[in-house]
Amino acid sequence: MINKTIKNAEEAVKDIGSHSVLMLGGFGLCGIPENCIAALLERPLKGLTCISNNAGVDDFGIGLMLKEKMVKKMISSYVGENKEFERQLLSGELEVELIPQGTLAERIRAGGAGIPAFFTPAGVGTEVGEGKEIREFDGKLYLLERWLRADFSLVKAWKGDTAGNLIYKGTARNFNPMMAAAGRITIAEVEELVPAGELDPNAIHTPGIYVKYIFQGSNYEKRIEQRTIRKT
Repeated sequence: MINKTIKNAEEAVKDIGSHSVLMLGGFGLCGIPENCIAALLERPLKGLTCISNNAGVDDFGIGLMLKEKMVKKMISSYVGENKEFERQLLSGELEVELIPQGTLAERIRAGGAGIPAFFTPAGVGTEVGEGKEIREFDGKLYLLERWLRADFSLVKAWKGDTAGNLIYKGTARNFNPMMAAAGRITIAEVEELVPAGELDPNAIHTPGIYVKYIFQGSNYEKRIEQRTIRKT
């Protein structure tokens, strides 16, 4: 039986170099690869291109990588929680490609499925469609979007086994599975790591064939972007 386990996040990210293209899973601050991000912050990396649904917040997630000037370009759909992102964008320090969320998800899914391009109606007639091929199908205009792939995909799952099979929980299932398939090398951190064969095959969301390395993470904060509680 193949064993894909490694010791920790530091070992997981040791081969990631400057100017790499990274996919970082999660939705908001839910299901982000917290341990891998912390390990990246300990390395002198520059010029990274980060593909993520969001840019984290100023003091957590990808926001910390932005603060350390590690990121050259962000490819995202929602970035409204990060003032440092805003500052770098307006000052011209950061390249940004904003993509409609459904298009972002489909471009990543296409990358994992080996589909180099597809047509979508989202963005026709807006800045999103500038410079892109537009075609008409059944009386409606669609624009051509290309796949997204990465050198490394960093994903976080609730549970995984030593063969790299993964199960996500709740909202963490939004972007992590498709990113796991679209990375040349996929690194998975999990809350619980079990021996191969212990997971129900019918419950697995990402088959281990997509995962190169897996490790059990620790000390997850699981932050909430805008915490709202009922007044007593």
